[in-house]
Amino acid sequence: MEKYSQIGQSTPVRDAALKVTGRKQYVGDMKLRGMLYGEVVFSRVAHAKIKSIDTSAAEALPGVRAVVCYKNSPDTLYNSAVRFYEHQIPNTERIFDDTVRFVGDRVAAVAADTAAIAKKAAGLIKVEYEELPVYLDPEEAMKEGAYPIHGESNAITTMVHNAGDLEKGFAEADHIFEDRYTTQPIHHCAIEPHVAIADYDFTGKLTVYTSCQNTFGYRIILSRIFKMPMSKIRVVAPAIGGAFGGKLEMTLEPVAALLSMKAGRPVKLVYSRQACIDSTRTRHASVVYLKTGVKNDGTIVAQDIRIITNTGAYASSALNVLGALSHKVFKVYKTPNMRFTGIPVYTNTPIAGAMRGYGSPQAFFGQQRQMQKIAKALNMSLVDLQLKNLVDPEDCDPMGFKLGNPRPKDCVRRGVELMQNWPELSDEDGKYAIGVGMAVGAHGCGCFGAHRDQACVMLKMNEDGTCTYYTGTHDMGNGSVTVQSQVVSNTLKIPMSSITTLEADTDICPWQLGDYSSHGVFVVASAAKKCSESVAAELIKEAALMLEEQEGDLEITEEGVHSRASGKTVSLSDVVVYAQDKSHREIICSETYPMPNGPTAYGAHFVRVKVEKATGAVQVTDYAAVHDVGKVINRMGIEGQLHGGIQMGMGYALCEGLKYDENGRNIYNNFRKYKMFTADQMPRIQVDFIEANEPNGPYGAKSIGEAAVVPANPAVMNAVCDALGEELYSSPYRDR
Repeated sequence: MEKYSQIGQSTPVRDAALKVTGRKQYVGDMKLRGMLYGEVVFSRVAHAKIKSIDTSAAEALPGVRAVVCYKNSPDTLYNSAVRFYEHQIPNTERIFDDTVRFVGDRVAAVAADTAAIAKKAAGLIKVEYEELPVYLDPEEAMKEGAYPIHGESNAITTMVHNAGDLEKGFAEADHIFEDRYTTQPIHHCAIEPHVAIADYDFTGKLTVYTSCQNTFGYRIILSRIFKMPMSKIRVVAPAIGGAFGGKLEMTLEPVAALLSMKAGRPVKLVYSRQACIDSTRTRHASVVYLKTGVKNDGTIVAQDIRIITNTGAYASSALNVLGALSHKVFKVYKTPNMRFTGIPVYTNTPIAGAMRGYGSPQAFFGQQRQMQKIAKALNMSLVDLQLKNLVDPEDCDPMGFKLGNPRPKDCVRRGVELMQNWPELSDEDGKYAIGVGMAVGAHGCGCFGAHRDQACVMLKMNEDGTCTYYTGTHDMGNGSVTVQSQVVSNTLKIPMSSITTLEADTDICPWQLGDYSSHGVFVVASAAKKCSESVAAELIKEAALMLEEQEGDLEITEEGVHSRASGKTVSLSDVVVYAQDKSHREIICSETYPMPNGPTAYGAHFVRVKVEKATGAVQVTDYAAVHDVGKVINRMGIEGQLHGGIQMGMGYALCEGLKYDENGRNIYNNFRKYKMFTADQMPRIQVDFIEANEPNGPYGAKSIGEAAVVPANPAVMNAVCDALGEELYSSPYRDR
């Protein structure tokens, strides 16, 4: 077996020291010469036409430099979730509109010399509304005769995928289970709020510094809104203090850009925590109707899944998320007859968009909750029911698509082994009910078959043998760029300290799709490997000229380029200088890696809980999680990703969620009321990984970032139901 110097090692994220010492510069830390401060006026009603808007008092306030609303902003319709140039999704948003569609929709904005003046000016803007019908429930909004929030119907589309013969499958079943499950909208809770600085300069160039996951997509959207060539727009993500999908879609950036254009000066716009919760993005709430047919021995023969997603007031990622989750449910079990029906629906609630797991948590909540119900009805263990139906490594999904060496059964078996390490747990003389649950989940490793998923990176050698790596990756704290640097280090046999990275800047870095759908490792690290191999080949070519030897006799080692024939070694520095001096060229390569297939990553989670009988309070005591990741590249990083996914999933199951009153106002719009799962609530956690190489991944790696959260909610809820001896059909548990 080949020995890797970096692959499989535990490597801290490359900017860890900057972060812990407070020296990492985020957009909120930046200040440009002459910079103004922005403030947005948000709607206080859920659905209304603006009858009148009076900005005169704000404009007259000393220190105010610009005031904008629908009357003096572009009328261009756009979709904030655009990923690539030819991406076709519904355009329903404007920077400002004469109609507001949720509490928190944008009404106006100001730019002023100080943040205090901007806030005061925003408070002086007077708005009169003509209120319209309000729909908070997607099933109500999609009924015939409902007032259309956009177009003619609140049901955006009906998406259907079929495999096998559903009617025949149900006819063969000995038992049929039909259930309805619901999941709530939740907030991303990134530690860094949404923030952007826009600088429209005297040359007509717009530069936007923003904490985002999609710089190239933002450039496309801004180009269309303002009818500017993309060469005149630069989008930079200097640093990101967490995102989880919430910074994939454009939110406040067009407002900052418009204010800068009107004022002729840079403008910084920072959302408060309440504004982030009310006015940016949520996870899609869902209603899942699930009908499953099984044989007496537990074999699943048919499954019909109907999902209604609440996309909120604008289309945004409605089709993207639903399309992604529609395929995941086909990839876990050997179910020959399946149908998926998905309907995204407009409501007068905040916009739903991308969030870690991208639809998979909603789909697997219903499916995995029902699996426990089926096992109980058949008097089987849930583990046995899972192992009977899960896919094997050689399997395709029922539509014939390859799954990428799937190992969910290995995850389950290893998880059962880890459970044996759990200590004895007392019910304290009947005070607590103890329950155990498990769930399986899956997620893709990119957007193969859905989007043009590819990444281009560039690598330049320096005269001293170090190198500079250019990547469009937006590192959200998940260590994607660290993994890519490990791949470069391993291929060129140079230390990590010799690699400098430049990233997420549309003027400097080559194009890539954006960072979501767990492609930072599977796709971009593959591009890094391909590019560093090209650089290695160029180094060997120059060394062959320098040493007057055959290229086939040379190899890259930690000492430089070594000749197996003569035993001579020349340093990388000597080779680069030789190339400049004698061959008159730089050693610089760029490579594009198009995703060649769509492998699936799997995970199995096992949970034990104590439920206090008197109060119903739940304590998660033990957790074991095993994921099929192909190959571990950075063990520290992948363990951290899994722990983070578990924490997020436990909050999803037990306590987190947005809730709206009858007028559409969110009653959990601050961190005093919005209950995240906290560090002192975390259980004992054991994690492990199944390493069975995926041939198309870098060194065999697949992804984990999004898959980590998918099984967590149903695993926890299954444990709670086991303890209570009853079925629960919705999350979070606190709202039961």
